[in-house]
Amino acid sequence: MSRSLKFVSHTIEDFAMQVTYDPVTGEGKVIFNLSVVRESDLMPVLEQIRTACRSGVCVSDLIRVVHAGEAINGFVVPEGHAGICTICSVTLDGILLKRGVPLHPIGGGVVEIVNRVPRRFTHLIHYDETTIDPLQVLMAEDISSVTEVIRTGNGTILANIRECHMEAEPLVAELLEDLAASQFIGVLEVGLPNSPLLGVPVSPQYLGVVAVGGTNPIGAVREAGFDVETRAIKGVIESTEMRGIEQLLSDIRVEIRA
Repeated sequence: MSRSLKFVSHTIEDFAMQVTYDPVTGEGKVIFNLSVVRESDLMPVLEQIRTACRSGVCVSDLIRVVHAGEAINGFVVPEGHAGICTICSVTLDGILLKRGVPLHPIGGGVVEIVNRVPRRFTHLIHYDETTIDPLQVLMAEDISSVTEVIRTGNGTILANIRECHMEAEPLVAELLEDLAASQFIGVLEVGLPNSPLLGVPVSPQYLGVVAVGGTNPIGAVREAGFDVETRAIKGVIESTEMRGIEQLLSDIRVEIRA
């Protein structure tokens, strides 16, 4: 029996319903992306991710490293490699739903940044028209210039957009305040009701919310010349199983010295 295609919009809905992350407590399940790098490249790759996190082009600084032979969500990291779990920006959709905000994920694409200010989407792939995560596709095409944004404040980064019903605008505003004090820092721009956001139209009685793509740090890793394979929207994980990148690097250095 043939299986019907599953579009990314349906995948997002499935995983968003599993998100339980509370930005106030910093606990709960988040959606993660999994990237696999050579074990020998792990430390410089993590340093590159730290630089991306410091520059604000990431969703969160929370990371989990999975070593060779260990399994996560059914995937076993191959010998000579290490897995890096980063928070996927689609987690925001789950957080919004948990707060009672009606929404519709629109798509993922590339956003032009000028003087560290987002200007417009230059590319966009709609979630309901693709079976592969748009940001994973666009990152593989080397369309973005995350490193340039980190270095100069100009260039392009990966981002995604969803639309929320305008009646829930107070709930969105309240959530943004809570996120500002949390380790989920990926909201890039919020639009006005019935108005396009960064060049993307929204439905009547809705407002747009753009989030920084969770794959941006890995995009910077690719641009630095490291070999990396990424699986976007890989699964859900407890945020407490992850550590801030600064703490993670410090712990790894201690382990190496020991």
